[in-house]
Amino acid sequence: MPYHWQDDHHQLDLTPHRSLPPGGFAVVIGLFFILAMVPLFTMLGSPVLWGLLPFALIALAALWWALRRSYRDGMILERLSITGDDCTLLRDGPRNQHHEWRCNRYWVRLQVHETGGRVPHYITLSGNGREVEIGAFLSEDERKALYPELRAVLSRPI
Repeated sequence: MPYHWQDDHHQLDLTPHRSLPPGGFAVVIGLFFILAMVPLFTMLGSPVLWGLLPFALIALAALWWALRRSYRDGMILERLSITGDDCTLLRDGPRNQHHEWRCNRYWVRLQVHETGGRVPHYITLSGNGREVEIGAFLSEDERKALYPELRAVLSRPI
């Protein structure tokens, strides 16, 4: 599960799911290289090889770049901390993005937007004059499971 509670439900860490682990990245690049080179082996000794080789290498470089960019864009950590009467949401995103939201726990309002949000079952926290999203990168089923857990934790007495 891309989210887990720490410290007896006082801190929640959320991260996007990685469908391609780093080892899989190497396998994909290696397989692409091998499969792209198979047709080129028939061209060995022919001047046509030099015309096709740059396109194969450009395709390999484009795949490498796209997968690396996907990894960088997916480097997101959302951390919800509930300590005493304080509720803090920190979001560290790609390209050094850092956002912080704080509110008195008493005034926090948890809301799920089943439709009309960026994604189905969109979860927001509001308070202190702002409304912030939490876990928008989670799957719909994960957001459905997260909402009652958040509601239970936030409704506990201070």
